[in-house]
Amino acid sequence: MNYKQIEASDIAYFQQLLHTSYVLLPTDDLEKYAHDHTEDLKFYPEVVLLPSNSQEISLLLSYCNEHKIPVTPRGAGTGLSGGALPIKGGVCLSLERINKIISIDSKNFQAIVEPGVINEVLQQEVIKVGLFYPPDPASKGSCFLGGNVAHASGGPRALKYGTTRDYILNLEVVLPTGEIIWTGANTLKYSSGYNLTHLMIGSEGTLGIVTKIVLKLIPYPKQNALMLASFTSATDACEAVAGIFMAGCSPSVCEFVEPDGFRLSAAFTGLTFDIPNHVRAYLLIEIDGNDMDLILNDCEKINEVLTTFHCDDLLLADTAEQKEFFWKLRRTIGEATKRNNVYKEEDTVVPRGELPLLFNGAKEIAAIYQLRTICYGHAGDGNLHINILKDEHSDEYWNSGVKEAIKEIFQLCKSLGGTISGEHGIGLVQKEYLPIVLSETNLELMRKIKLAFDPNSILNPGKIV
Repeated sequence: MNYKQIEASDIAYFQQLLHTSYVLLPTDDLEKYAHDHTEDLKFYPEVVLLPSNSQEISLLLSYCNEHKIPVTPRGAGTGLSGGALPIKGGVCLSLERINKIISIDSKNFQAIVEPGVINEVLQQEVIKVGLFYPPDPASKGSCFLGGNVAHASGGPRALKYGTTRDYILNLEVVLPTGEIIWTGANTLKYSSGYNLTHLMIGSEGTLGIVTKIVLKLIPYPKQNALMLASFTSATDACEAVAGIFMAGCSPSVCEFVEPDGFRLSAAFTGLTFDIPNHVRAYLLIEIDGNDMDLILNDCEKINEVLTTFHCDDLLLADTAEQKEFFWKLRRTIGEATKRNNVYKEEDTVVPRGELPLLFNGAKEIAAIYQLRTICYGHAGDGNLHINILKDEHSDEYWNSGVKEAIKEIFQLCKSLGGTISGEHGIGLVQKEYLPIVLSETNLELMRKIKLAFDPNSILNPGKIV
């Protein structure tokens, strides 16, 4: 596709529509719009536009579609697959000003929000009326709900409550050609033709720009208990996960962390956390509900299971401060890893019972290619984040040879019944690996869907397909 470079006449139109202060040019500081949290990649847009409503977005997309100008939608820029990178230049369309919580409906257990609302801000607001929005990515304190929709984001509590996909009832979307549509209905059931809502979720801004989100809410669980279990064998830790569920327990969280992950996090945050040399893995387990006696009964059952899998030590966080301490260690691992080293994070996922084979297989592959990895993730979902560290490898090896290791890890995922991304998306950096898990027929169907929505391929070009 030959895209048009932005000219003075285009800038004049953007400034007339949005006002000069919401049109950022290369003479402004565009650095923050050139990258997300994906490795160390940077691509600068030609212009950044900051609309305030769906009507403005409609006019912008209609104009860009007519003039063949590429448009890259952007939320908070916390993505890990390069989905918000303006690799074709053109327009970066930021949703940061479209950030209102329109309503919280406690009668129907729903909220209507704009895409620039921060995940944790909504969580705190709905808790005030006794409701709960469970999806909680590690970046929940900064990520936008629009980005969560675009990537079908998960998080630790997806184990019990599901991902973003399970809480979206309806979406207002601006299509690449400028039309504004609602994708479904504000109802718990929907069987009225193709489900465009679920097609939009996880589409990473390639089919349309979400401008309003109707969310399902549930009652807030008022009690919880948090445990940290250590193991001298990572295999035992992985195998213990299935054992917990076989015992009839349903934890809200079951996270796997290698000790190096906690070490990096502790150094990054300044927290003091002693890790014995013989420990090889941790499980962070949360049980929630409204009856503390039932929660503690589950804790006892889980303790019995962990003992059979040779748990080395078990800590129970019995104060809010201790719980926050453990969660801070867990949630900052990704950022700590990025600050410590150049790395590639692979978002692998397999059926839960195959987690030991995934972990051990990934370690064996990394050893063959002389790569160091730090693994952590949502063990209860079979979702393992494999961080591959550059260390002292040359740029040439890092940019080419490491790809062979990644391919083998993804081939392992497929052989175990899994896939190459559980929650981070495909975006730019995983696009070349998609044929490992999808047939050419699948990919061609996706291309045709993209063409139907975006005939001139202006919206987030170069991503997914």
